[in-house]
Amino acid sequence: MTISRRNLFKVGVAAGAALSIPSVLRAQTSPAPDRTVRMVIGLGVFDPVVSTSDTTFTHAFAIYDTLFGVDSTFAPHPQMVGKWRVSDDRKTYTFELRDGLGWHDGTLVTAADCVASIHRWGEVAPGGQLLIARARDISKKDDKTFTIALKEPMGALLSILAFQGPFIMREKDANLPPTEQVTANIGSGPFKFNHTLAKPGASFTYDRNEKYVPRTEAPDGLAGGKIVKVDRVIWDNIADQQTALAALQAGEVDFLSLPPVDLLPVIESDPNLELQVLDKTGQDMFLSMNCLQKPFDNVKVRQAMLHLVDQEAVMRAAFGDPKYFRTVTSIFGNETPMSNDENTGWFKKGGDPEKAKQLLKEAGYAGEKVVILETTDWREADNAAQFLAVELRKIGVNAELAPSDWSAATARLDNKGPVEDGGWSIFITSEPE
Repeated sequence: MTISRRNLFKVGVAAGAALSIPSVLRAQTSPAPDRTVRMVIGLGVFDPVVSTSDTTFTHAFAIYDTLFGVDSTFAPHPQMVGKWRVSDDRKTYTFELRDGLGWHDGTLVTAADCVASIHRWGEVAPGGQLLIARARDISKKDDKTFTIALKEPMGALLSILAFQGPFIMREKDANLPPTEQVTANIGSGPFKFNHTLAKPGASFTYDRNEKYVPRTEAPDGLAGGKIVKVDRVIWDNIADQQTALAALQAGEVDFLSLPPVDLLPVIESDPNLELQVLDKTGQDMFLSMNCLQKPFDNVKVRQAMLHLVDQEAVMRAAFGDPKYFRTVTSIFGNETPMSNDENTGWFKKGGDPEKAKQLLKEAGYAGEKVVILETTDWREADNAAQFLAVELRKIGVNAELAPSDWSAATARLDNKGPVEDGGWSIFITSEPE
């Protein structure tokens, strides 16, 4: 699918930020007098190590900063790093932080913060785990310098740090275990989290960080200077999309991410609204499985899902009109530098329930309950979840839907235990969990 919900604020709010697509905003020729932008985003989890949901990452991109960032072609560029060098044997990277980096509490960002953040992120993130496994040492050299010493050369190191790499937190926050959520919300990024105005479940407020020093390069994707052009951004949690659109039409909010497909004709016919598709290489509708619990701890059950799922059928159930989607088999998505079809031919056919049933039998599936998290405020994912539940039941899987809003669903992801203890089995999300 070609839509991604991962976003920061609209170009013009923070230039250089990636934006969820499609998005709707009210047409304006000049900024609002009070330089405040209201957006419809529901945030349930603050910590980007605990959750990789788009809303959590959007929050993280606002208040934190990263060592490197990717540009619009997915090439890595330094962000917090001022300069770096690589040893002749390509095994040791030395990074020096740029000037002007400070936490929202008034203290300075140090190399120790970076080292702690890399280690915490490296415990759970796939790219981080790969880095940690190949690292001989990651340590601070002085307040502004740290090194990553590798067991062997790793050409993808900078790309890993740039693409879904670690958000840098204060050392004392990053020292928390990755299973414990960081809720201090103190970063060094272009926006400050307003704790006083926080209304969990209703709204969160972000204020421009007046002390933030952006890079001097032109913004490009998630690289370059992050130049904030407003004073305040407010996230309103409006679970019902029809209500959210009504608020947009009434001028109560300025921005709506990923409007439901069935509302697009209404949006396109409203002269006061502008529908934009800003990321034409985006990805969406990942089917994440909890591989720690039955039945998906068995590789044959996971393979059965690949044979069961017919992308075209799921997308039609989710989005309806084919003009709003396309299928993809590459794990790296369509139209990206790493797009490829390696090791995908064996499951491309899809929609093969007999093969799926055979694999379930070989795996010894014994009727264990499969709980599908159903995000009722994201209509397309809701449609896909309901369709998937029907398809699973057809091949004898004990599938059960667990309806909730997006915030509650992402919060439930923290529970990696069995479904009997409140865990989950399947989550249809906008980014791989």
